[in-house]
Amino acid sequence: MSTSFCASRRHALAQGAFGISAIGLSTLLKEDGLLAAPPKPNLEGEHYDLLPKQTPKPAQAKSMISIFCGGGPSHLDMFDRKPLLDKYAGQQIPGRDIKYDNAGQATSIVMPCPWEFSRCGESGMEINTHLLPHFGKIVDDVTLVRSMHLPNIRNHVAGMRALTTGRGREGWPSLGSWLTYGLGSESQDLPAFVALVLRKNPPGSPFWDSRQLPSIYQGTIVRDKEPRIANLAPPADLDPNTQQRQLDLLRELNTIDLNRRPQEDDLSARIASYELAARMQTAATDALDLSKETKETHEMYGMNNSRSKGLAEACMLARRLVERGVRFVQIWDYAWDMHQNIFEALESRCEASDRPSAALVTDLKQRGLLDSTIVQWGGEMGRLPVIQDRGKGTKPGRDHNTEGFSIWMAGGGLKAGHVHGATDEWGHRAVEDIVTQHDFHSTILHQMGLDTDSLTHLHNNQPVALVEPGQGKVVEGILA
Repeated sequence: MSTSFCASRRHALAQGAFGISAIGLSTLLKEDGLLAAPPKPNLEGEHYDLLPKQTPKPAQAKSMISIFCGGGPSHLDMFDRKPLLDKYAGQQIPGRDIKYDNAGQATSIVMPCPWEFSRCGESGMEINTHLLPHFGKIVDDVTLVRSMHLPNIRNHVAGMRALTTGRGREGWPSLGSWLTYGLGSESQDLPAFVALVLRKNPPGSPFWDSRQLPSIYQGTIVRDKEPRIANLAPPADLDPNTQQRQLDLLRELNTIDLNRRPQEDDLSARIASYELAARMQTAATDALDLSKETKETHEMYGMNNSRSKGLAEACMLARRLVERGVRFVQIWDYAWDMHQNIFEALESRCEASDRPSAALVTDLKQRGLLDSTIVQWGGEMGRLPVIQDRGKGTKPGRDHNTEGFSIWMAGGGLKAGHVHGATDEWGHRAVEDIVTQHDFHSTILHQMGLDTDSLTHLHNNQPVALVEPGQGKVVEGILA
């Protein structure tokens, strides 16, 4: 493509002639500069799109909603009661090699959970119902994994990368990108992969990047305030027929150039993204309109509570998107890092999270969508069984713990009312039926009908995969 053509197209977009969204376009205007670069060879002439794809084996689930609680929810205070912490409260932990992340503020003083745990549901799952009363009502629909473990990882960014891309280092495609690459989308009017970001982007973001995969598989950001999608609506004075003629012309010019360079994957993906953005003007506006939900649904999710309203909106939107064929929805809730004043902070965060996340499972089940949708809740780490003291009169907290922590999942062919794995008697290390990020990803792919060995992409003549050969295993113990 000539430099003059690139410049003229960028100029047309900059003038706002189209009024189409930047959604799914991977920061389109910035990336348009790539079109003047030498084409990236694709000798096999592959074509990338979001059309639904046949899975290599039977699928138990067709979509996923991940509520990612960045910062590290304390498993010891929510999901994994340890009586030994009560016995040794305020004492030095005996003979224990603690893996601290912040040794400067570390202590070896045992800190118990201040609340009682209760057994809930027919399954008798033991959880903290003071913090999680609504979760207590859905335990018979979930699998609680108490044995998550991220090997050789200590901090937040590496942990979030590990659970979203399979690696602790930067620069790899996310789980959502891999699922849309392998499965496509059931909707051609909405993005296949949506990231709903609460408050702020997590550190080290974006974790919704396609990286080595074609940019058409990148996640689309939907904000927690209006306008949720920038530039979605066209200018009020723009005639729809005029916009359509302009879009048709843009497609014609792009197609001419693509025919000249059939190996240019970036351009092919970008054309598809322009077209998706135009179609979304109607479909996304409808999907994001929560006023169409009943008063009872709003109340069930916790929309009438100022603390829970943010996640309530995100969970309700996630259900509406999955209902309309979106493949993967990532809710980012980065607010769980509690190095100080942990018990007051936990009460506040659980009030914000418990009702909406439980309502999502209930709502999906009532609508017949839970069997085909995996819901996952959890962060990149748990917390340590000992006090972290930041001094200066602050109340104590807990340091990071990637050696053993908890997440829960529901739907999509997973066991219901089931507890998988265990940590040691201190809640420090996973010791029974350990689940790594590679096992987690292998299991998700398996439930989606994908095979870890065949889900690969050739980038610069090098194979890229979410789970590298021999790294992960399907966690058979949580499958129904």
